[in-house]
Amino acid sequence: MGKSQDRSHNRVKHPVQVKRTDHRFIILIFFSIFFPIVSFTVYRMKYSTSTTDTVVLSVYERGLVKANTNYQEILTESSRVSVNTFRRHYSYPILAYITPWNSRGYELAKRFNSKLTHISPVWYDLKSEGSRLVLEGRHNADLGWISDLRTNGNALVLPRIVLEAFPKEFLEKKKQRDKAVELIVAECKEMEYDGVVLESWSRWAAYGILHNPEMRNKALQFIEQLGQAMHSTTSKKNSDNPLQLIFVIGPPRTSNFEDHDFGPEDLQRLSDAIDGFSLMTYDFSSPHNPGPNAPLKWIQSTLQLLLSSTGKKTKSANKIFLGINFYGNDFSLSEGSGGGAITAREYISLLEKHRPVLQWDEKSEEHLFVYSDDHRIKHAVFYPSLMSISARLEAARSWGTGISIWEIGQGLDYFFDLL
Repeated sequence: MGKSQDRSHNRVKHPVQVKRTDHRFIILIFFSIFFPIVSFTVYRMKYSTSTTDTVVLSVYERGLVKANTNYQEILTESSRVSVNTFRRHYSYPILAYITPWNSRGYELAKRFNSKLTHISPVWYDLKSEGSRLVLEGRHNADLGWISDLRTNGNALVLPRIVLEAFPKEFLEKKKQRDKAVELIVAECKEMEYDGVVLESWSRWAAYGILHNPEMRNKALQFIEQLGQAMHSTTSKKNSDNPLQLIFVIGPPRTSNFEDHDFGPEDLQRLSDAIDGFSLMTYDFSSPHNPGPNAPLKWIQSTLQLLLSSTGKKTKSANKIFLGINFYGNDFSLSEGSGGGAITAREYISLLEKHRPVLQWDEKSEEHLFVYSDDHRIKHAVFYPSLMSISARLEAARSWGTGISIWEIGQGLDYFFDLL
């Protein structure tokens, strides 16, 4: 009995002891519940800060679109592209050319597919083979790549075809023109393309046949015929949309249009047959006449010549793809002249080797730098920059035109932040 009472007595706790136990229990519960919450919150704050440091903002947000840039900034920033590859900054159509000898363009087209509306791989040539016409280039076609593009975006695929058939014979013979239309439409249907980009005007001009009014008219008639045939055909991929035809044109050099120039009357005549005109507003300079790639005032005057005299500025402008070069030029300034086009890789190598001072040319609105090579020959390098491309996009936007890029594999990665 005594032992039992003793045990019972031991189990009865003093009121003060009970309160102390309750406080400890409450404190234990508090820490068990709230400490993980606080720890998680602190972790999230740290993680959030870390993410902010590593997430790449756009070139606009990073303050990189400016005249006062330098080689260190380009070397550090040019490979860093905004994580938002889907957001478009340029609302008008964008045509991107890709060349089979530059595989980088294929990868960039897939990566930035959402920023592009038309993609033109340079695959085909339409040639004369004796008295026959032959469409060459299918071996270049990459159907797996096209499938990847269509899985991840809505850009139309329109391979470029260069019309290399003998111009005089081709335009004089109706059978040849009909055969060309047949070959092009059949290839689009079989390969499930969305249309083609046709380049022929510059070749016809080089052969001098456009000086003949009759031949010139036949040239325009052929383009109309092809456009009508394309618009009467739908692709297997999308039966609701007809095949598209984009026609490549060069810029008139002066306001005094010559017979070989593609002028505003031609633009107006073909506007119903053509879905777009790829205007080559680049290659203003050459090794024999070194200078900027495409002075902005020259671009503006070209648009003025083509669009202002049509009387239908808005309608015509909507079909223009204003040419923007993603390549540059490295010109020798010696008496013998020389040099030529350079791509992003070569440009970066020059910056790393020579660490030049970049200059902003107010007249052309392009960046350039000068360096001396291993033979002490001076060179001038004109290569597009964020600022120069931005200025040209603004010009195109003010006219309401699309843009065409030659070619996306030759530019710096962060150029795509502008599109």
